[in-house]
Amino acid sequence: MFITDYISDVFKGLKSLGKGMKMTGYYFTHHKEIITMQYPENKATLNLSERFRGEVVMPHDEQNEHRCTGCQACEIACPNGTIKIITKQEITADGKKKKRIDKFVYNLAMCTMCNLCIESCPSDAIKMAQNFEHSTYDRNSLVKVLNNPDSRLMDGVE
Repeated sequence: MFITDYISDVFKGLKSLGKGMKMTGYYFTHHKEIITMQYPENKATLNLSERFRGEVVMPHDEQNEHRCTGCQACEIACPNGTIKIITKQEITADGKKKKRIDKFVYNLAMCTMCNLCIESCPSDAIKMAQNFEHSTYDRNSLVKVLNNPDSRLMDGVE
């Protein structure tokens, strides 16, 4: 019983090896199909998938306006504290106090690209960009402030 199981496993392994070698031989003889992409050389024509997750960004429009209300839903949803939102109180024209974003700090070194912050944002203020080249010698350069200086909340976003 032990010997037959052993011999059966050996033959299954050889069959699997043969199947893999058949596929390798096919790609070796059919040079027209390109399997490997040469990254630095094809940088200009590189097409990443629509759903690729590179880093979190906060889009701003031409008037330097963003959609972040400072609700901190993304900060709460982040599993490892990558996002830190610093808010301030502003007094509106009608005399009410409103919480506004002062800084949106994003630590790329801690980010796991899980997309939970994007899913939790009620105003679609942040999104995942397709940037993936983040090599650096200084870890502090991976801590980014996503809102532009002197940016403000878009009208109509609450």
